[in-house]
Amino acid sequence: MSRVTEADRQLAEVKQRLATAGLAVLAIFAVGVIGYTIIDHGQHRLLDALYMTVITLTTVGYSEIIPMEHNPAGRIFTMFLILFGMGILVYFVSAITAFLVEGQLEHVFWRKRMRQAIAELRHHVIVCGAGVVAGHLIEELLRVQRPVVAVIPQGSTLPQLAVERELPHIVGDASDEEVLAEAGLARADGLVAALEQDRDNVLVTLTSRQMNPAVRIVAMLVDPRNEAKLRRAGADSVVSPFLIGGMRMDSEMIRPMVVTFLDTMLRDRDRNLRVEEIRVGRGSTAIGRPVAELKIDDAPGLMLLALVEPSTQKWTFKPDGHTRVQEGATLIVMGDPHGVGELRHRFGGEAYLTVETRAAPAAS
Repeated sequence: MSRVTEADRQLAEVKQRLATAGLAVLAIFAVGVIGYTIIDHGQHRLLDALYMTVITLTTVGYSEIIPMEHNPAGRIFTMFLILFGMGILVYFVSAITAFLVEGQLEHVFWRKRMRQAIAELRHHVIVCGAGVVAGHLIEELLRVQRPVVAVIPQGSTLPQLAVERELPHIVGDASDEEVLAEAGLARADGLVAALEQDRDNVLVTLTSRQMNPAVRIVAMLVDPRNEAKLRRAGADSVVSPFLIGGMRMDSEMIRPMVVTFLDTMLRDRDRNLRVEEIRVGRGSTAIGRPVAELKIDDAPGLMLLALVEPSTQKWTFKPDGHTRVQEGATLIVMGDPHGVGELRHRFGGEAYLTVETRAAPAAS
């Protein structure tokens, strides 16, 4: 069964109320026009009957075109029309006021703009969750200029950086196929299930894998006993924040200078140096060429660290300049987001030659 978010449900209720009020207004006007036409025995034009209906319902007090001095039935009809008509008009005005004052109109335009922004994304990452881990993940993806869509549970909030950059996001159940389809799962490169409960991450992983068998899925693990379940559900990688935290504390004790270097690199907002990977896709100009000809190390702010072979997944640290690049190989590089992005467009292949990725919604 399809599930909708609370905001969508409220918006649907307001739209239904507006539609009902609008139909009621049309109905009371139709009753007024027909009634005055019958009372007048068709002696006046239809426009005159409509005029009488308008001045009666709006109580403006203009002169009557259809005389009522010697027409008791007309007066009784007019009194009932005023009583019922005014109630319907008040209901219609209150519905419009609620639509405007309660922010529903703004929500309609925001929702349309957000859907349009998500529809334009390609090769993005979908982050499901709004906890501490998901928040840090979203902020990191934004800092390295990777397109991202967040799917957050009802009642949750986005990180401040995501709010400032108008991050494309959906409020809803991340295990709902319609929500994932709206997030662009069919066009995404990856999905991260970072909800607070393992059972939720298992369901999101299973649903995502069924919808897109090719997407890369990374799932957060809370209880180590559930790792096998996440992998059977289709997760390519399972990450335990508690395990990583323990390893980080160990590194702080044993190799503090290395940790300091990595922290400085990650927190430098001017350069945002990161270790990134670039897959050499079909049609890439790097295929068949020696590593030296790519001149990656000559580019400002870039350094080639390793090359991963496509068939064996064997990686070579600082490959020899004569090593030829194969289709499907992966380049492991260090650099800033701009340099890495340029390199990805140069050597990524057809997927990055024809599609412009977007990290923020278009201006409305």
